[in-house]
Amino acid sequence: MLFDSTVRKELARSFGVTLVVILTIVLTSMLISTLRQAAGGNVAPQDVLLLMGYASLAYLPTMLALSLFIAIVATLGRMYRESEMTIWLASGVPLRRFVRPVFRAAVPILALVVVLELLVWPWSNQNSNQLKERYEKRGDLSRVAPGQFQTSRDGSRVFFIERDSADGTMGRNVFILSSTAHAEAVTTSARGHVETQGDDRFLVLDKGQRNEENSETHDKTLARFERYEVLADSQVLASASKPPPRAMSTMDLLKSAELPSQGELAWRIGMILGAFNMTLLGLPLAHTNPRRPNSWNLLFALLSFVIYFNMINLTQSWVGNGRMQLPQSLLIVHGGAFVLSVLMIWWRDNRIRFGWLRMRMRMRAAQ
Repeated sequence: MLFDSTVRKELARSFGVTLVVILTIVLTSMLISTLRQAAGGNVAPQDVLLLMGYASLAYLPTMLALSLFIAIVATLGRMYRESEMTIWLASGVPLRRFVRPVFRAAVPILALVVVLELLVWPWSNQNSNQLKERYEKRGDLSRVAPGQFQTSRDGSRVFFIERDSADGTMGRNVFILSSTAHAEAVTTSARGHVETQGDDRFLVLDKGQRNEENSETHDKTLARFERYEVLADSQVLASASKPPPRAMSTMDLLKSAELPSQGELAWRIGMILGAFNMTLLGLPLAHTNPRRPNSWNLLFALLSFVIYFNMINLTQSWVGNGRMQLPQSLLIVHGGAFVLSVLMIWWRDNRIRFGWLRMRMRMRAAQ
């Protein structure tokens, strides 16, 4: 009982510290990435914090699995370096005896990973895609910030406008640069407003002029107008497209026979099985020699986690491309990782016996 409680307390303390560090690093990276997208016009500036929240929830299972894995390796590694593990092993406590207290401490975290992967992951991706799609499909006038040049959605026009009204339907000092395959035109107007006709919105300019130059013949034309209509937003009320597989619910993925959906399902199930296997694999990877204390075991464990995580992504690609079936991929990758973990634990428990056998064989060979 004392053994189980000691291991659980050490794991809980190490897991909390590791999770805080990883969250700080990942959130900082997400903030920089989201701000870069907002500066590039890919997401709305007012949605930066919301997108960060959705992204944090989406990648929280990976951070939890990594934090748990590092906590196991760091905790048992410290016990090896300080000879605590030597005392436990000399008292008749094998390494496999650590499986029970480790998994008792890891059960709430693994259960949270399951919930996040199956329910929260598609929900957060769906909301993020809706925000980005809404911003992508916003009208060209909605893209324009007062006093700034902004490119239209298709890249064929550049707008500049000074807003007069809060709703953005009225503006002054309007500038539009239009480029086509054969001509380039500059339209200016002192004033403009927005009119909706069906599903389309038009920017109506009053009292301006339009300069156009043919790129092939270099002929220039100048036209003045009292009223000029420019199509600003096409099909404003168009319906949204089909969501990507990562934004589909797990039940929809189970019902779908499409290869991309099967690949996404392989990734979600793989992350759950991967968190379980990495928890088990952390036990033998934590071994270190107390006479030569170093951090090579932690570096090797992190390398193992990276390789395993990349294998999960590679499995998703294989299943999504039809190169491998879903049950086959789960059995090969995750079944192989489970067998490897069990064999490594068994080898750690019996390495002393193997050492005596090798010594006896050498002595017999010397005789």
